[in-house]
Amino acid sequence: MMHRRWYWKLALPALLAGVIAFLFSFYTTAMASDRAEILWDRWGVPHIFSETDAGVFEAFGYAQMHSHGDLLLRLYGQARGRGAEYWGEEYLSADRYTRTLDIPERGKTWYAAQSPVMRANLDAFAAGINRYAATHPADITAAVQVVLPVTAADVLAHIQRVIHGHFLTNPRAVATQAGSNAWALAPSHSRSGRALLLTNPHLPWQDFFLLYEAHLNGPGWNNYGVALVGMPMLAIAFNDQLGWTATVNPHNGTTLYALDVTEAGYRWQGEIEPFETEVQTVKVKQADGRLREESLIVRRSRHGPIIGERDGQPLALRIAGFDRPQIAQQLWEMGRAGDRQEFEAALSRLQLPLFNILYADRSGDILYVFNALVPERGEGNWADWQQPQPGDRPDRLWQRYHPYRDLPRLLNPTSGWLQNTNDPPWTCTLPSPLAATDYPAYLAPPDLTGAANLFRTQRSLQLLQAQASFSLDDLIAAKFDTQLALGDRLADDLIAAARAKTASPLAQQAADVLAAWDRRADADSRGAALFGLWRLRLGRNLRFAQPWQANQPLTTPAGLGDPETAVAALEQAATELGLGYGAVDVPWGEVVRLRYGEIDLPANGASGALGSFQVIDATPAADGKFASAAGDTYIAALEFGEAVTARVLNTYGNASQPGSPHVGDQLALYARGELRPAWRSRTEIEANLEQREVL
Repeated sequence: MMHRRWYWKLALPALLAGVIAFLFSFYTTAMASDRAEILWDRWGVPHIFSETDAGVFEAFGYAQMHSHGDLLLRLYGQARGRGAEYWGEEYLSADRYTRTLDIPERGKTWYAAQSPVMRANLDAFAAGINRYAATHPADITAAVQVVLPVTAADVLAHIQRVIHGHFLTNPRAVATQAGSNAWALAPSHSRSGRALLLTNPHLPWQDFFLLYEAHLNGPGWNNYGVALVGMPMLAIAFNDQLGWTATVNPHNGTTLYALDVTEAGYRWQGEIEPFETEVQTVKVKQADGRLREESLIVRRSRHGPIIGERDGQPLALRIAGFDRPQIAQQLWEMGRAGDRQEFEAALSRLQLPLFNILYADRSGDILYVFNALVPERGEGNWADWQQPQPGDRPDRLWQRYHPYRDLPRLLNPTSGWLQNTNDPPWTCTLPSPLAATDYPAYLAPPDLTGAANLFRTQRSLQLLQAQASFSLDDLIAAKFDTQLALGDRLADDLIAAARAKTASPLAQQAADVLAAWDRRADADSRGAALFGLWRLRLGRNLRFAQPWQANQPLTTPAGLGDPETAVAALEQAATELGLGYGAVDVPWGEVVRLRYGEIDLPANGASGALGSFQVIDATPAADGKFASAAGDTYIAALEFGEAVTARVLNTYGNASQPGSPHVGDQLALYARGELRPAWRSRTEIEANLEQREVL
């Protein structure tokens, strides 16, 4: 009897394990279509495979938490307008702005407006986020776990906060801070006879601007590209047939209205209308962990919420696109398109309120679209609508948007190429059949006058016109071009002005350095640091002898309009370099550094304001150097043959989560001007596998 009892004690666990294994095997076989597989490659890129759309979305949410969990939860907490409640006073002003725009509540409204299929996909994306947090709690910082669980409404609120609340409300500021480059080359401009596409967004290297690289494979569709962290679909992508990229357009999708107020409300058509007023309670976490409460009074007019005032008049903000809740749906349809017609059918829904789109495909089509929700404003030009409008004039309160057919669009130009560097549509190719006079004067700036990205645009156009055709390698080499167009334009005049100041040995020394400079911003370029610091110290005092001219779009503005002030700034820059680095001809890469995580490398590339096509925007660092803060992010060079040849890079790496080996791990490739192959077949992926997960 004792022997039998011990036999069952030993046999029962094994029997139960066998039963469980059998049931699990039966369950997983029966439910295989609902499962997803994530193959992580050695660069931290998730390759997601599922037989259901919802399976892809769930795994994508899970993967984003793996790579960016702390950041992602912090972003969703802010999209709720509760950042101050969770993390303290520094988030309070952002919470007020988010709540004033009604973003948290509109996230719920947008969720209700989704199709049943997209609602299920968004639910799955949120479920993937929550699943990762539940199964890997030790990998998520405790301070951000207060946001859990995440809902699909949070995801949609995050989309609004980023796209409408930041990119759209001031796209010119985003473009000025960074910008983007994009090229599409037709077979006639390609050495292989195949269409080429260059993707090169420039954004800050932090916060919601970070781009996440992924490969998504669902039933009948596969996309490779990037999403802004926290977004449920890829925003820049390619599949086996086609690809597209995006740049911030100079588009005015918002309007400020100055209201004439009385004690009872504001004037509208000779009457007094009351404000819609809502009092919200905002909680703010204190240093001791306690919460204090304050009231936020949100006032709204028929124009939009009141966000400030000017000369005693309340300013109401009207934002295009809050009534278009299908951004995720549209991006998903764009990614599943099999040809240009299907792609444009998705794009023409105009759910995405801004961003130029440049496109290329396997059939050889290339396309530029000034994609935007452009309000029908009736009258006025671009400059007029940059100013607050009178709030009592119905003719100034726009209600509708221009349809897709009204937007600047160019398919297969005779030049064989298309480009955009955040410039207006009129220079998307040269000669361009798109003319500002053929469109409403308020649609976009009429020319390049005053454009912060003018010299980068000119360098882009010069590069495209300099070669009759490009190979894929040529495309990559052009992407890493560091020639400074502003240096080509002004260095000779600056040298002459400095040498004319014979009484100043420092000016003579600076002139000699600039004369020997190669006009590039490579890490070993000597003279680039002097020129860059000169431009920084000159600031708004830069004057051109000849302003920009429409009949000389690539060679103006030109000449120093104030040589004396220019030389004084040059002497100041030379003094600073001599004191800080011991030499006026210090190499560019010693002054400007590529820094992300623990990585610190000499930089190539410079600000687009200097006319560099390879863009690195650097800010002063504590050690006296300049450190990369924005610029090149995701890069993709694509050739559309029978199979897509793709070379890619996510400059700062594909993770921000503390402890990840992929924080900054691609920066060394970037410093060498190299891209990596985009692995898309299972054979390639498994040959470079870091980890496999089955959800």
